[in-house]
Amino acid sequence: MEGRKGMRVNGKSHIPFLQEEEQQLKPRFPGIPTTADGAGAVVWVETHITQGACAYPITSSTTMGGGYQAEVANGKRNLWGEELAFIEPESEHSAASTCEGFAVAGGRVTNFTSGQGLILMKEVLYTISGKRLPIVFHIGARALTSHSLNVHAGHDDVYGVADCGWGIVFARNAQETGDLALIARRAAEDTETPFLNVQDGFLTTHTIENVRLAEPELMDLYIGHPSRKIRNLMDPAIPLMSGVVQNQDSYMKGKIAQRTYYARVLPALRAAMEEYRRLTGRRYDLLMPYRLDDAEYAIVGSGCMMETAEAAVDYVRDRYGIRAGVLHLTCFRPFPSVEIVEALRHVKAVSVVERLDVPMMQSNPQLCEIKAAFADAMAGTPGYPAVTHMPRFYGGSAGLGSRDVRAGDFIAIVENMRSARPRVYFTVGIKHETALPVPDDPDVRGPGSFSMRGHSVGGYGSVTTNKVIATIAGEVFGMDVQAYPKYGSEKKGLPTTYYLTIAKEHIRVHSELEHVEFIPLNDVNAFNLENPLAGLSRRGMVFVQSQKTDPAEIWSSVPAWARKVLRDKEARLFALDTVLIAREASSRADLQQRMQGIVLLGIFLRVTPFREAVGLSEEALFGGVEKSLEKYFGKRGRQVVEDNLRAVKRGYYEVLEVPREVMHSTTLTDEAEAALRVFQAHAGAGPSLAAGEMPL
Repeated sequence: MEGRKGMRVNGKSHIPFLQEEEQQLKPRFPGIPTTADGAGAVVWVETHITQGACAYPITSSTTMGGGYQAEVANGKRNLWGEELAFIEPESEHSAASTCEGFAVAGGRVTNFTSGQGLILMKEVLYTISGKRLPIVFHIGARALTSHSLNVHAGHDDVYGVADCGWGIVFARNAQETGDLALIARRAAEDTETPFLNVQDGFLTTHTIENVRLAEPELMDLYIGHPSRKIRNLMDPAIPLMSGVVQNQDSYMKGKIAQRTYYARVLPALRAAMEEYRRLTGRRYDLLMPYRLDDAEYAIVGSGCMMETAEAAVDYVRDRYGIRAGVLHLTCFRPFPSVEIVEALRHVKAVSVVERLDVPMMQSNPQLCEIKAAFADAMAGTPGYPAVTHMPRFYGGSAGLGSRDVRAGDFIAIVENMRSARPRVYFTVGIKHETALPVPDDPDVRGPGSFSMRGHSVGGYGSVTTNKVIATIAGEVFGMDVQAYPKYGSEKKGLPTTYYLTIAKEHIRVHSELEHVEFIPLNDVNAFNLENPLAGLSRRGMVFVQSQKTDPAEIWSSVPAWARKVLRDKEARLFALDTVLIAREASSRADLQQRMQGIVLLGIFLRVTPFREAVGLSEEALFGGVEKSLEKYFGKRGRQVVEDNLRAVKRGYYEVLEVPREVMHSTTLTDEAEAALRVFQAHAGAGPSLAAGEMPL
């Protein structure tokens, strides 16, 4: 099979975007291997290279601002020993204005925002770019409040400020987020143009993945001290006017004169990406194609869902023989028109998938500009490659408000392009007259992947435990990991779902997991709310929270329909009273509820095969566990770390497995109940199903 330049076929490079020849020659700065989410990757960069941050917290960017502020509170200094400042004014508008003042005085500053916060800043964004202030803002891209409030991923906030004169780059994962923070800063200061570094809210900001953090030495070499490039517009030794009132005689001349600066941005950004590749081995470009060289059908877009598209394209090629490819728009501003025409001019059809919908535009923003680029090329505009035909263009909306976007959705998009009656505008992931039918939704995880889907309750600590498990799997077992929660705005006390995948290669699937090997049920009510066993693999594992210690009693407490599913799938069932262990292990009453989640870490380590696979002793294992617990809970004090470690060890050593003979002891009664339920369902009569039971 043929892969795109700069990435191994199927994305199997452990270091994203490292070329084959470069993997044989170790780069000067390969990065510090660890695990982090997108927010953490940004905080790592900005607390090393900036002098301050001015931000007002707004979901989903809050963890970036909170992480920066925590470093300031802990006394961290930047690479040059300067004390960091964190300023939190009364609104996002004021935060942007404060950044403006910081930069006008020659300081290197940053901001973290999202959604309505970014839109509220818009007035100030124009003045920042107009004064040529090379600031970098980090965006947790979020759907805007329109018909309702949503705090999850969408790109309408970013496109809402796309006309403000800022460069805009999009990341697909945590690694790209951290790297693009440096690349955007370099391009910004080389051209005196501000930049937005965009990652998908929650889906990237809060997803734990393997990353290679930039070494401090790299950041010093690549970015350097602020005084090297940033002008101090308030320096009395160099008097000038900035932000003055201009009338008919002057304003237009100054506005058009700014084109001189903007003409430098695209080549400067490309040069910054190329130098970063030389230093780190990680390759970036304005556009990131995947299997596009011989493609007849192209899927175009930005953000984390485009990695899922890559996995889907591999499946479409292997299963159906359809030559499909993917094009990720890393850079949206400046818009790389010539490069897009060059990349797509040979294909038959293009589908542009965007996390927004603007019904009154000619097309949604990316598609609109791609069409304009091709129109210029067809008209023979100087600088464009020769074009003999226009691809057929289709546009779609997907993933609004973090709506799940699956491999099957991208397969449907490819089928739409090949259809005799295609939808020019389409949606995926919802039921609507514009929605594409999904013909196939396969498991596109890499070979040997191990996935977990947990069902818990907000406030139980399960989401944090999921992050700790990912950290251990990545840093102790040396595996690739991806851990993320299905956040709701409801928070504590209501059901939550969290996901984890562990693999030997880079994990590209950014969607809710429906094919899993392990299902922990911290929520004892999970069987009454849904079918938590959906997608469990054959010979998979299930854990249930239970106060019972007799395996027969544990088994009898599981609903009959679920017992049949577990038996049919030859699953293993484990149980333990995590609530009791948390109560006994915690020295602080206020942490008892949250600590029941960490007990699951011990259970996970005991029932999964990873310790044995890497030949790790239990002593070494718990040494790694303690290190990870220190990373997440060290700020609460040594006693809290020790309490959590005690809870983990108890989960590891005390978890019970229900024997196979016990699971088969109820076969006849379970089959009889199943048959009765099926008969009642077909007859439409008889007693209703008992609580927690599901029709087969």
